[in-house]
Amino acid sequence: MTTTTEQQQDQSAAVYLPHPRLVSPEGGRAKPWVSSMAEYEALYKESIAEPEQFWTRMATETLTWDRPFRHVTHGSLKNGDVAWFPDGRLNVAYNCVDRWALADPDRVAFVYEADEPGKATRVTYKELQEQVCSLANVLAAFGLRKGETVAIYMPMIPEAAVAMLACARLGLVHTVVFAGFSSASLAERVADARARVVITADEGLRGGRPIRTKAIVDEALQSCPEVEHVLVFRRTGSEGVPFSAPRDVWWHEAVAAQRPYCPPVEVSAEDPLFLLYTSGSTGKPKGVVHTSGGYLLGAALTLKYVFDIHEGDVFCCTADIGWITGHSYVVYGPLALGATSVIFESVPTYPDASRYWRLVEEHRITQFYTAPTAIRALRRHGDDFVTRCDLSSLRVIGSVGEPINPDAWTWYSEVVGGGRCAVVDTYWQTETGSHVITPLPGATPAKPGSATFPFFGVELAILDPTSGAELEGNDVSGVLAIKRPWPSMARTIAGDHKRFLDTYLKPYPGYYFAGDGASRDADGYYWIRGRVDDVINVSGHRMSTAEVESALICHPAVAESAVVGAPDEVTGQSICAFVTLKDSYTATDALTAELVKEVRTRIGPIATPKTLILVDELPKTRSGKIIRRILRKVVAGEADQLGDLSTLSDQSILEVLVNKVTAALRG
Repeated sequence: MTTTTEQQQDQSAAVYLPHPRLVSPEGGRAKPWVSSMAEYEALYKESIAEPEQFWTRMATETLTWDRPFRHVTHGSLKNGDVAWFPDGRLNVAYNCVDRWALADPDRVAFVYEADEPGKATRVTYKELQEQVCSLANVLAAFGLRKGETVAIYMPMIPEAAVAMLACARLGLVHTVVFAGFSSASLAERVADARARVVITADEGLRGGRPIRTKAIVDEALQSCPEVEHVLVFRRTGSEGVPFSAPRDVWWHEAVAAQRPYCPPVEVSAEDPLFLLYTSGSTGKPKGVVHTSGGYLLGAALTLKYVFDIHEGDVFCCTADIGWITGHSYVVYGPLALGATSVIFESVPTYPDASRYWRLVEEHRITQFYTAPTAIRALRRHGDDFVTRCDLSSLRVIGSVGEPINPDAWTWYSEVVGGGRCAVVDTYWQTETGSHVITPLPGATPAKPGSATFPFFGVELAILDPTSGAELEGNDVSGVLAIKRPWPSMARTIAGDHKRFLDTYLKPYPGYYFAGDGASRDADGYYWIRGRVDDVINVSGHRMSTAEVESALICHPAVAESAVVGAPDEVTGQSICAFVTLKDSYTATDALTAELVKEVRTRIGPIATPKTLILVDELPKTRSGKIIRRILRKVVAGEADQLGDLSTLSDQSILEVLVNKVTAALRG
């Protein structure tokens, strides 16, 4: 993969932004954990040159061990037998709950922002400990024992985190399934995980609308006879929710019968903590396995350093716990540090587009973490929804999920962050467990759109996609890989280690293959170019879809863009762009021509979209992420082969989308 001269020049000319002064929650100056690039470089060098020394110190300082480890790491990427702290033993729930409940019982663990504004509640660490213990005792009464699996299908409420932690307390393995998945998708995951118990709620609420959570579980379990118990939390109390005793058990009745203390079960650092399923355009979902010690350490350390968490901070990650971001940065990372974590049940535009910013104002949030999709969507509504709120408590704001366009980055920094907050654009995956490329606030000069530099212990490589040879030096582009194991990496795919090896470790032997294209600019900064299958080859020129999208979003009319490759008899592939407009703009042929010109101007003629389609909505998941594989299938004439659509938030847009694409390609 190569970049054009124009692209390289654009990268090297990117503006360095000085890090802001970070202010403590008490209003004074708070010294960042890493306050200069020299400090970062020294710690990073130690983590690579002296990994046993570095990780021993970090693991000992960050976690409480029931049995200290003597060996730091074992195995290799080449053999696929990686283990961290293999002879150490601990309990994740003790680390996340008991340590703080014993030392400071009134410290707030969770701020729960319910779907309806004005109904926030708080859960202290002492209250959390009692809830986790009571539920753990319920699970033990069900006959569950260490190593068995529990499926969790719940809305974004504190009880979802309680369920995760109760499993961890007993050494059970949880698999959280996003509560927007269909019954068929849920059934597939429950069966693959061999779960004997499902934890759910009567209903969920999202944007003022009820979600039939329990009914979906019932539909799924028609094909899962191995499930013995369904534990149901009463979220709405609505009449008519299906309930089938004795299989179904009400949460409130079950926990009332249990003692609010349960001794934590000691587990190996390499015992599984959870399975989390990732779905692709083909094949069945992969149950990625994360273990207890290394994963927890990775989640805690990245949160501490990347968001500069200090005592008294209130951290808000808007992700659903059904995804890895919710696991690492709503539940495990914040609690392992004894921080206060915000659980957000609603959507950013309910009841209006100021919901996130009122959330910050009301709870005095100090660090805020959301997705580029949300940032772009809120930017579309204008600045007034942001500026009417008091965001002075914010010190660090973050982005996660996909590369953020420089234009959106700038709006996020200047309008939301007021030009005084550090912006951390983080790169990582379900399989990495925690951040692998990220700025550090107080240390890293930012280049908008760049993921910047690797986190401690992560040794990156850019490989030639054909030969697999490592590309040395700067000003190079290729596929992104990691050269050595790191603690929070996934260990396997449940029941299919060969698939794990074939997907991540065998494409480039000796490396972990991230599946993304990347470049390293003249200053050593890393730029993520999107999935390798999101690279379009036009007449032998490889173009990153993310780069074309970034060019489009720079036009003042554009709210969002998504770019895919379309089959082309002459050039192999051509560029097909989908664009949604801001409310104040109207779709016209002249505007379409302007947008095409914008891309030509910013990147060059080779990046000219052959087809540009103005649409009212893009296909998105319920969490707001654009589903680009649907666009790829539609432009390839494979609209009858769209695969699993259970995460698509609005299936009614498909017919309109197909008709627009058909008309555009014929034209």
